[in-house]
Amino acid sequence: MNGASREALAAARERLDALTDSTSVDATALADELAAVTALLDREAGLRRVLTDPAKSAEAKAGLVQRLFGSQVSGPAADLVAGMVRSRWSQPRDLVDALEQLADVADLTAAEKRGNLDEVEDELFRFGRIVSSSTDLRAALTDRAAAREAKTELLHRLLGGRAKPITERLVTRLVTAPRGRSLEAGLESLSKLAAERRDRVVAVVTSAVPLSDGQKQRLGAALAKLYGRRMHLNLDVDPEVIGGIRVQVGDEVINGSLADRLDDAARRMAS
Repeated sequence: MNGASREALAAARERLDALTDSTSVDATALADELAAVTALLDREAGLRRVLTDPAKSAEAKAGLVQRLFGSQVSGPAADLVAGMVRSRWSQPRDLVDALEQLADVADLTAAEKRGNLDEVEDELFRFGRIVSSSTDLRAALTDRAAAREAKTELLHRLLGGRAKPITERLVTRLVTAPRGRSLEAGLESLSKLAAERRDRVVAVVTSAVPLSDGQKQRLGAALAKLYGRRMHLNLDVDPEVIGGIRVQVGDEVINGSLADRLDDAARRMAS
C-alpha cells in the first residue's frame, strides 16, 4: 500500500489493538467477523467503490456501514469498519486488503493472549516448508476447481490435532480465500504479521544439520545486534548446505560456513 492507504491501515491497526486490549472483546470472533466483511467487499466491487469514494462524506460512508453491517456483526466490528471507511484510501482494493490483514492480526492477537503465538509462528513456517516440498499437496490446495469444503477437510486432516487451532484457522482462510495471492506469499505474509506482534524480524536459517540450542541463541543474539531488532529464527535443515549455513532476513541473504558464522556471532556478542 502507498500513501493514504498506508496511513489508513496504520490507524486501523491502532484501533484494532485498542479493541483487542479489552478483555470483553473476543479476538477470535472479531477475526471471523472481519473475514466475513472482507469476503463481501471482495465480491461487491460497487460497494467497495462507494465506501472508498473520496467525493462522499466520511460520515455518510460510516453510516452506510452501520446500516449494512450493524445487525450482522458485533458493535466493535461494525465500529472498526466504520472507522476505516472514514479514512482515505488510495484505491478501493486497499480497503479489502486492510480488512483481511486485520482479520489475521485479530487471530494472532488471540494466540498471543493464550500464550502460544510463538508456536503458531513456527507452525506457519513449517507448513510452508511442507507445501514447498510437495507438489501434489500444493496442487490440491490451490486447485481452483476444488470445492471449498474439500480443501477445508484436507487441511483439517493435515493440521487438526497437530497444530494450534488458530494456525488451522489462518491457513484455512488463506487456502479457501486466497484473493489472488499465491499460497507461498500468503504464508509468508502471515509469518511476518506474527513476528510483528513481538516486534521481531524473521530470519530464515537453513543449515546442513539441526543447530544446538546454544548455536541458536548465539546466532539469534548476533543477528539482533546486527539488525537492531529482536529476531525470530525460522529453522530449516537442508543436507545440501554442506558444512554451512544460510540466513535470509527479508531480501538479504548471508552465506558462510557454520563455524565462521558462529565465531562472528561470538565476536559480536563480546563487542
